[in-house]
Amino acid sequence: MRAWRVHDWGEPESMRLEETATPEPAAGQVRIRNAAAALNFFDILQVQGKYQVKPPFPFTPGAEVAGVIDAVGEGVATFRVGDRVIGMPHGNGFAEYSVSRTSSVFRMPEGMTFEQAAAMPIVYQTSYFAFTHRTKLRAGETLLVHAGASGVGMSAIQIGKALGAQVIATAGSAAKLAFATEQGADHVLDYTDAGWVDRIKELTGGRGADVIYDPVGGDVFDLSTKCIAPEGRILVIGFASGRIPNLAINRVLLKNMSVVGVLWGGWVQSHPEYPAEAHAALMELFGAGRIRPVVSATYKFDEVPRAMRDLADRKVMGKAVVKI
Repeated sequence: MRAWRVHDWGEPESMRLEETATPEPAAGQVRIRNAAAALNFFDILQVQGKYQVKPPFPFTPGAEVAGVIDAVGEGVATFRVGDRVIGMPHGNGFAEYSVSRTSSVFRMPEGMTFEQAAAMPIVYQTSYFAFTHRTKLRAGETLLVHAGASGVGMSAIQIGKALGAQVIATAGSAAKLAFATEQGADHVLDYTDAGWVDRIKELTGGRGADVIYDPVGGDVFDLSTKCIAPEGRILVIGFASGRIPNLAINRVLLKNMSVVGVLWGGWVQSHPEYPAEAHAALMELFGAGRIRPVVSATYKFDEVPRAMRDLADRKVMGKAVVKI
C-alpha cells in the first residue's frame, strides 16, 4: 500500500509518499480500506516533533479516517468485512489502509459521506466531552467559542446550540466570521480587534460569558479572563496561538471562576469505553440535523503536504479532508 511517512522531524513537505507493507489486523482489531482521512493541527506538530506523542521513525501521521472494513482480527464479532465505518487509528491515517482497535471504530449512519465521517470523530468528541463531562453547559447560558471557524470551533458552536446555549464566536476575518454564523453562532466578533472584550460585556448585559471554549491560548486566554461571568468556566482546549498563557490567579478568586482542562485523548486512554458512548450521543444529534461537519477543503492523496500547509497557514475553515 501507499502511505505518507515521516523519517525525521521537519515540515509537512519533508514527508515521503512510499510503498509499504499493508498492515494485518491483530486480535481485537479491524483493517479499514480508507476512503478519506481528515487533518488536525496536531498532525503538523507531530511531523515537526513538537507534539507530546513522538512515535518512532518512520511513522505515518493521521488520526481520523473513514472507509470500508476489509479484514477483521481474531475475536472480532461486532464488525464484518464490508461495513462502512469511522475509525480513529491512533496514527497511520494518511495511508491506503489503517488498522484500529474496535473500541475506536464506529459504523457510519445512513446519509453521511466518507468525507463527513472522517471529519467528525476527534473534534466533535472533544467538544461533547467538554460540554457534558468537564463542565455541564446549561440551556440559556452564554457560550463564547474562540476560533469559531476552526474544526473544533465549528463543533463547539453546533453542539453548544444543540444544548441550548446562546453562542458568541470569535474569528479573524470576515469570511471566517460568516462561517461561524452559518454554524449557528448568535453573535460573531473579530478577535483581531481588541474591543471584543467590551463587546462580550455589552452582549451579556455586563455579566460576561458563562463558558469560554478556548483552543487558542496566548493573548486570547488572557483577555478571556476579563470577560468571564461570575462562576464562569474557561475550557482549555489547546494553544494554537503558540503561547501557553500564565494565569493571574487573583482573577480566579475575584470571579469565583474555574479553569478547566479538556484533554479528551487522555480521558479516553483510561476510559476506552467513552468514545462509543459519545459517538452514540453525537449520532443522535446528527440524525436530528442538530450537528453536521463542514468539509470546506478536499485534497487528493498525493496532496497531503499541501493540505497540511494550508491548515498551518489558517486557510481552512471547518475541516480539511484527503480523499484516498
